[in-house]
Amino acid sequence: MRPDYILTLSCPDRTGIVYRVSGLLFELDCNILDAQQFGDDESGRFFLRVHFDMLADSALEAVRQRFAALAADFAMDWQLYDARRRARLLVLVSKQGHCLNDLLFRAHSRQLQVDIAAVASNHDDFAALAGSYGVPFHHLPVAADNRAEQEAQILALVEREQIDLVVLARYMQILSPTLCKALAGRAINIHHSFLPSFKGAQPYHQAHARGVKIIGATAHYVTSDLDEGPIIEQDVARVDHAMTPRDLVRLGSDTESLVLARAVRRHVEHRILLNGHRTVVFR
Repeated sequence: MRPDYILTLSCPDRTGIVYRVSGLLFELDCNILDAQQFGDDESGRFFLRVHFDMLADSALEAVRQRFAALAADFAMDWQLYDARRRARLLVLVSKQGHCLNDLLFRAHSRQLQVDIAAVASNHDDFAALAGSYGVPFHHLPVAADNRAEQEAQILALVEREQIDLVVLARYMQILSPTLCKALAGRAINIHHSFLPSFKGAQPYHQAHARGVKIIGATAHYVTSDLDEGPIIEQDVARVDHAMTPRDLVRLGSDTESLVLARAVRRHVEHRILLNGHRTVVFR
């Protein structure tokens, strides 16, 4: 089986980009398996994702060298990934375990191309759940007087376990600007889509009291702007007058789990490119 790789790039939009990229891959005996592109008239930038295979891994260095020269001609920001590699995840959780449970099952059943290297939490509620999947659990309590030390433990865990992506699976702690900067582009958060209307505790109960007809969830990259990072995935579900607050919590939990799983999948499959504060997400 020929080794396969994924090339992603963005650059100022101009003619000839796809022609030059595909021509270079052809010259190097690479075969394009899938390609998606997008030109954004507003930003004037072009985005491309190419999944290709090659004769052998030994040809990779030649691809890198030849493409570096091409990228310089087009002022490209580009990355090259091994499509066979399983991403290593650190999942952060607090006292709501629906998203964690969903990710653990999807990873275990190979529905996601990831290995969950560790679960960390400021509570110990889900130690047994992580253990049932053979995943190490780290209890890292946090309070006002030890926040910096606790975040240092998280970063040490990221480095020691060679983590590719940190997933905040209903981790109910605000990350410091220092930690956000350290994890820039490799941390995803999930939350309900009621913000900024229903903040704080029991947002689904607040929504029920207001008689909302649609609830939803948003997954986005973590930034120091609280819950305002570039959006990756969203979804909604309709509700009606007969539903109780408990029904809304159940429906919201399902939606959050699904949206987060989609966001993780698209990140680890290298389908997301940043376009300023927005994202280009190739399906």
